[in-house]
Amino acid sequence: MALAGLLQADGRLAAAPVIDPTRPAAPRTGHHAPRAKNVIVVFCAGAFSQVDSFDHKPELIKRDGQPLPGNERLVTFQGENGNLQRPLWTFRPRGHCGKMVSDMVPHMGNQSDSICYLHSLTTKTNTHGPGENVMSTGFVPDGFPSIGAWSSYALGSETQDLPSFVAIEDPRGNPQAGPNNWTCGFLPAQFQGTPFSTTKPVRYLQRPRNTTTGQDLAARRVLGQLNRRYAERFPGDTELVARLASYELAARMQLSVPRVTDLRSETKETLALYGADDPQNKIKAQFARNCILARRLVEQGVRFVQLFNGAYASGGRLNWDGHNKLKPQYDHHSEILDQPVAGLLIDLARRGMLQDTLLVFCTEFGRLPMFQRGTLGRDHNPRGFTCWLAGAGVKAPFSYGATDDFSFAAAENVLTVHDFHATILHLLGLDHEQLTFYHNGLQRRLTDVHGKVIQDILV
Repeated sequence: MALAGLLQADGRLAAAPVIDPTRPAAPRTGHHAPRAKNVIVVFCAGAFSQVDSFDHKPELIKRDGQPLPGNERLVTFQGENGNLQRPLWTFRPRGHCGKMVSDMVPHMGNQSDSICYLHSLTTKTNTHGPGENVMSTGFVPDGFPSIGAWSSYALGSETQDLPSFVAIEDPRGNPQAGPNNWTCGFLPAQFQGTPFSTTKPVRYLQRPRNTTTGQDLAARRVLGQLNRRYAERFPGDTELVARLASYELAARMQLSVPRVTDLRSETKETLALYGADDPQNKIKAQFARNCILARRLVEQGVRFVQLFNGAYASGGRLNWDGHNKLKPQYDHHSEILDQPVAGLLIDLARRGMLQDTLLVFCTEFGRLPMFQRGTLGRDHNPRGFTCWLAGAGVKAPFSYGATDDFSFAAAENVLTVHDFHATILHLLGLDHEQLTFYHNGLQRRLTDVHGKVIQDILV
């Protein structure tokens, strides 16, 4: 304890960024030269099945209907499992690289030449809310900062008219852990993610209906004068200065948000690329517009964007929680997800943005290679699942790690969510071991005391 105190006094335990409280979103430098300036995370809430999408297993197909060797009566999250169940969609070679991807996500599969697949992710829990916490914050309990908040805390933003960290909600609602996914935790409040949507306004941004523009501006001027006088009387009150900066950002957002969320300037070809003009599937069109909004936010200098696909509902009706009738449920959800995400990847590449934007595709955990006994669905699987990266600084086409012959558990180059986070921070120019914040007697990190950068996937 004494040594820790001496090291802390010398500033050797932490590399906290120097933040101007009057400009908390001002851009800051990291620990090394970044490959990515921005990050877009597509988060599939509900546990997206790697078995039926990206993790091709010929042996699973061959042994369809047989018990899982060594786990013939396996009991998992929702009870006992039955025999092995082959993928419910056909796998085919995709792109010039010939990556085997299923017919469930053909548009994403066709972009495999631009994708780095990680097939050996593992996580700490098999429950959705805590699983979302781990994927977003690195910890099972609530109260820890999300990766977007850590990134904003460390690097600030390239824009002063929009938040540095934005969370775009699914058109159908929030994921199970809700705001925990974009929380600032114990970091300063200005690094909290701001929820956005193309279907509803940003909360608390609009002025009251009976207040005119002139009245609003006059009230703000008076309030600004009072706050400045108070700041002059108490020059050491950095919390007040930070609040002033936050209010001033909110005022600027009244002009910037309507402009960035208005997609009427997008071409018909771009809308068609994403599927945002689909007249037959309203939810798909709305999610596609969310994907376009993610690109537009990054273009305007937003540092970190979370883009959610899937909302919490009993029985997994609105997300990827396929326990009972996985095939019809996933047919519905993959139609919403596939083309818009592929369109986002294509659009980033053709605009030259993929050179310094990292696109992340993730979920809280995977699904088992068996059906649950008495159902037509798969139970939760934290032992091995697939996520992928594309863009700034990662190899493509590339596949790293592997599960066993049945996609039951990670078996080769096993990865943790801490490794995943460490690599994303590294690409942003941040050392995950040096990015810390002092809280309750500890120098806290996104990666706790774990994690390693996945060097083998870096260009």
